[in-house]
Amino acid sequence: MRQSSSGAPRQTAILAGLCLPQVDVLDFHRRMDELGRLAETAGARQVDRLVQQREAPTASHFFGRGKAAQLRDLARRHGADLVLFLNDLSPVQQRNLESAVGCLVLDRTALILDIFAQHAHTRDGKIQVELAQMRYLLPRLTGRGTILSRLGGGIGTRGPGETKLEMDRRRIRGRIARLKEEVEQIRSVRAEQRRRRQRSRLPLAGIVGYTNAGKSTLLNRLTHSQVYAADELFATLDPTTRRLDFDDGHSLLVSDTVGFITDLPRSLEAAFAATLEEITFADLLLHVVDLSSPRLEEEMSAVFAILQHLGLLERPMLTVFNKRDQAPVVSEQLLRRHAPAVAVSALTGEGMEALLSELNRLSRPRERELLLLLPHTEGRLRALLYESGQVLDEAAEEAGHRLRARVPEALAGPFLPFVV
Repeated sequence: MRQSSSGAPRQTAILAGLCLPQVDVLDFHRRMDELGRLAETAGARQVDRLVQQREAPTASHFFGRGKAAQLRDLARRHGADLVLFLNDLSPVQQRNLESAVGCLVLDRTALILDIFAQHAHTRDGKIQVELAQMRYLLPRLTGRGTILSRLGGGIGTRGPGETKLEMDRRRIRGRIARLKEEVEQIRSVRAEQRRRRQRSRLPLAGIVGYTNAGKSTLLNRLTHSQVYAADELFATLDPTTRRLDFDDGHSLLVSDTVGFITDLPRSLEAAFAATLEEITFADLLLHVVDLSSPRLEEEMSAVFAILQHLGLLERPMLTVFNKRDQAPVVSEQLLRRHAPAVAVSALTGEGMEALLSELNRLSRPRERELLLLLPHTEGRLRALLYESGQVLDEAAEEAGHRLRARVPEALAGPFLPFVV
């Protein structure tokens, strides 16, 4: 078994998938390639792949029996540690395949959960990941004791922080109940954090995009911070919020969150509701797109599908085509089609001035410029003006303070009696 970059043994994996008649063959193979990248991110090395085209999966083994036997022979020939299926498997199919093949069999959902477990660094992230893993594992324990007992803690058996997943059904049920309570506490805490942010009256820009589009690198470039960023799928799991201050005094909050992926399992959406909920409160969405990806349109469509599910497709959006350094020729037609849009390299900084200008413009609330004469007795209103608006000019007079200021439309009411 080869070593991973961290020095731990790398598991060997065979990729498997069933291509159904209604599925585009080219798209199917692209998704198989993505499954290989997910396996690599999880720490596995792909040694072979096996695909089958048929009208429908079988109820017992998903593959036909002949193809299942072929999968067994491949696993033995390579000494494979596990088989990774592109398709979702029922507990019965998973159990029967493991019995037929003789090694651990996981589907794409289990693989993504394993990656999430490795990338959960905060307490909140670990709780949400473990809950999703427990819910996935509970109906899959029956008849798998032999396979699971042989495993020392690799892909599919590890929880957040490299802990070994609980395998006892009774304890899992109790753990699920406790984790659900903790997730509700997370949502309550984040709701209070959002209320505090709203009181600050700073607009919020939420970064969304396909996994590995460069969202965390962009957040670091925009806000001069050091959020973890890596060239791998799902490098970021925990939401991160930073403040961005513009040269003209305008400020906003920018929040990064977990990357999206084609057919993100609904069970994962449910488990990460507390995390995905963060972007539903954004005033503006920054949709980061990997300009160098050969699957650019498909990845954008996957993001739009999740935004639609979250009810966010009508939210103001700025499309940020990232990794311009890897795709120097930028189609003006592409930028126009997804306007407002900019092309940047978060890595080198190219195009950031244009991005900052657009971000400044789009994140401003509708404002009114007012000429005011505030009596000296209106000290509280003058303080509110400095707090909620932008004072452009001020002069003290005998009658009071003469000011020229920009005020958000929604907050202009108290100042209107003093307009001159």
